[in-house]
Amino acid sequence: MIVTTAGRTNEEMIMRAEETANILQVPYIPRLKRSIQAVQQQVHDDCLVIGKTRLELFPLGEQEPCFFHPNSAMFRIKRLQNGERDPFIEACNLSFGKKLLDCTFGLGSDSITASFIVGEKGSVTGCEGNRYLAYIMSMGLQTWDDGDPAILAAMKRIELKASIALQILKGLPADSYDCVYFDPMFEENISESDGIKGIKKLAVYEPLTEETIHHAYRVASDRVVLKDHFRSDRFKQFGFNVQIRKTAKFHFGILEK
Repeated sequence: MIVTTAGRTNEEMIMRAEETANILQVPYIPRLKRSIQAVQQQVHDDCLVIGKTRLELFPLGEQEPCFFHPNSAMFRIKRLQNGERDPFIEACNLSFGKKLLDCTFGLGSDSITASFIVGEKGSVTGCEGNRYLAYIMSMGLQTWDDGDPAILAAMKRIELKASIALQILKGLPADSYDCVYFDPMFEENISESDGIKGIKKLAVYEPLTEETIHHAYRVASDRVVLKDHFRSDRFKQFGFNVQIRKTAKFHFGILEK
């Protein structure tokens, strides 16, 4: 990974880029009016671009960057505000004051929706194995300023850890969270939304194992929830009770305590 600035740069952007490179302990490369592709041809690596309003992460060889955007979370929360259902919220049995551990944070749509529901008395913690992706998502959660103040507050309450889930789970006491959640597929976000076309190359695909499910079950006081493709054999493999969604390609599996 290297850090550079947007094409139309200034001293403030350069300072931010140098600070970011120092935080991530990666090289800072001056942009010098070159295209991102030209910079990457020089270094043969992924590139984090510090812009005026956002951070953009270009995986090597990709034309489209990955960047933070609340995506479908905004629409999902508005539907909840209008009294409509959200299958994820129902599967995880979330309500005001509860605690969720999102083991597959990705771009955060589920975590943002959960944080809005559990409110100030609850908590949402996310795990992201790629530390560079975790950094731009954390910065986005804290700096995004367009939208309902209640949704912006929900974003800022999320704690995002740059780690694979198993490492986090093994260090947690029993019954630390009401719900532990896995969404290992990513396809529900990748196909259409802006800002996420490069995430397939950035995401750390941590396999679900007996050890991971064991610790998730130990850490959850209420349930472990798995979102997966309706044809997935992981529901049966790990003993999840499946909630069939007739018109959806993804089902939720639940392990209740």
